[in-house]
Amino acid sequence: MMRRSGSKNPMGGSITGGSSAKRDADAIEWEMRPGGMLVQKRDPNADPALKPPPNAKLRVTYGSARLEVSINLQTTFGELKKLLAVETGLQPNEQRLIFKGKERDTSDFLDISGVKEKSKIVLIEDPSSRERKYIEMKRNAKIEMACKAISEICGEVDKLAEQVSVLEGLVNNGKKVVENDITALTEFLMRQLVKLDGITADGDAKVQRRLQVRRVQKCIETLDAMKVRNAMPKSLLDHPVVTTKWETFESVPPNSTSSATPKWELFD
Repeated sequence: MMRRSGSKNPMGGSITGGSSAKRDADAIEWEMRPGGMLVQKRDPNADPALKPPPNAKLRVTYGSARLEVSINLQTTFGELKKLLAVETGLQPNEQRLIFKGKERDTSDFLDISGVKEKSKIVLIEDPSSRERKYIEMKRNAKIEMACKAISEICGEVDKLAEQVSVLEGLVNNGKKVVENDITALTEFLMRQLVKLDGITADGDAKVQRRLQVRRVQKCIETLDAMKVRNAMPKSLLDHPVVTTKWETFESVPPNSTSSATPKWELFD
C-alpha cells in the first residue's frame, strides 16, 4: 500500500489532493504582518464589501491643527490623503504623510505599515506645492492690481466719452464749438492711453486693457473728425468729411494701367 505524500504550506499545515491542490497553493502569495504573522497577501482591488474591514480613529497633526479622522486600516495612505484633502484643502498630490519618522508612499497599506487605533500621523505640505501656490498668489495679486488700475481709468474715460458725445451732437447740428475744447479733450484721452500703456497685464486684465485702448482711440478719431468739420464753413458742412484712416492696400501689378499714371507728350 502506497501512501500519498503531502506538502507543507507556509502556515505549517499540509496540502493534499494531488497536483491541483499544489498548484492552488503555489498560486497564493503571502505577506508578513508587523506582528510576525504570515498571512495571505491582500488584493488591493478586491471588493471590501465582502468582509467589512476594521475602522480606526487616527490623530493627524497639520501645523498647529489637530485632526481626527476615521478610516479602515486595510486601505492605503492614498485613501487617507483623500480624506485629509476635505479637511485641509490640500490636494492628495500636495500632501506628505509622516508616520513613525518616515514618509509613507501613497500605495502603502495602513495596517501593514503598523498604523493602529489612535496612531499619530504628521501631515506637511509638499514644498514644491507651496512654492507653486506662492507664485500663483503673486500672479493673482498682480492681475488684481492691474484690474483695479484699469477700472479707475475706465471711470475717467466714461466721463471724457460723455463730453465727446455732447460736442459731437453740437457739431452735427451745425453749431460751432470752441476748438480748444476739442483739443483739451484729445489731450486728456491721450493721457489715458499713456496710463494704459504703462500697465503690465495678464489674463483677464490684458483683455480689459485692450478694450479700453480701443475705446479711447475711437474717441480720439471722433474728435479729429469733429475738429475738421468744426473748422469748415457752413456752406460745406453738408459734404462728407474725409479723415485719415489706416488701411492696407495691395500693390498694383506692374503690367496694369492706371488712370493716375501721368502721360507724357513730346514737343518740338
